[in-house]
Parts: sequence; C-alpha cells; structure tokens
Amino acid sequence: MNIQSLSKCYQVRALHPEDVDQMYELAAGNTIFYQYHPPFATREDLLRDLTALPPGKTLADKQFVGFFDGEKMIAMLDAICGYKEPETVWIGWYILDQSVQGKGVGSALITEILDCYAAAGFQSAALAIDEGNPQSEAFWTKNGFKKEGEPIPNNFSSCATGNCAAGSYFYMRMRKSLV
Repeated sequence: MNIQSLSKCYQVRALHPEDVDQMYELAAGNTIFYQYHPPFATREDLLRDLTALPPGKTLADKQFVGFFDGEKMIAMLDAICGYKEPETVWIGWYILDQSVQGKGVGSALITEILDCYAAAGFQSAALAIDEGNPQSEAFWTKNGFKKEGEPIPNNFSSCATGNCAAGSYFYMRMRKSLV
C-alpha cells in the first residue's frame, strides 16, 4: 500500500530517527493519554517504537507514519497490517497534535485512513485503549469502534493512582468493521 494514499489532505511519510523531536513534541502535548498510560514517553522510547514489532510480524507489516501540514506534523500513526488476524489492521498508536484536537481533524483523518485500509482489502481495524481514559474511549466510540472481550492487564505502565501492583492498569480492546 502506498502510504501517501492514507490521506488526501495531508502529506504522509514514514517516520525516521531524525523525526524524533517532532514525535516527542506531539506526544508531549497529549497529557491525558499519559495520565492513563504512564510512564511518559522519552525520545529513546519513541526511537524504539519506530521498529518495535509484535511476535510474528516484520517491518514490511508496519506503517509508522507522520501526517504533515507543511512542515508541521499534526498526527502520527503506528499500524501493523495483518496483526492478530490476516484481514485486520492493528492501530498501535494514533496521536494528534493538541492544536487540532476537538476540531474534527482526528475523525476526518481516521476516516480517510480506515477507508484506505478497507480499499486494500482489510476487513476490520482493531486497537486497545487504556481502560478508564475518557478521551480515548469517546474518540474511538464516536468513530465506530466497539469494545470487545474482557479487559487485558497492562503490565507495561506504572501506576498513576498510587496502586502500583502489576496488573493495576488494563487495556480494553476495540474493533470496527471496514466492510
């Protein structure tokens, strides 16, 4: 799939280590996310994320891309094609610049992205949100995703509530049909 086809409104390109400062700025503006998904990402974390893969997947399956309005990155997407099921695209991370949040940009862009994956033959999109994050849940629900299954312990994040026992954070899986 040609990644430029992911958006008609923005320039799309693969992200590289030299983009880490823009990636970090975008992440830093999303404080609500990190209230539910600590610890806050470092530049080193973001560099690792550029090539991080789930079991059984290769870099050919991964699309870690930025969406640019001129020189400014307004969004980034980390997607894995065919993860969990061959006909599913897994959204590992979709994050918007704070300046465009609440203006319909995120919904319009994710609609373009999902339409592109549907045209490429994917039948569904799946993701996991941090349980209890009202911003994430509202956004993905508004965009047609539905919760599925039981919460999954998130042993990656440390605890923001003071109860730092392993498993004190949970992911909630969500899915949307693309057909």
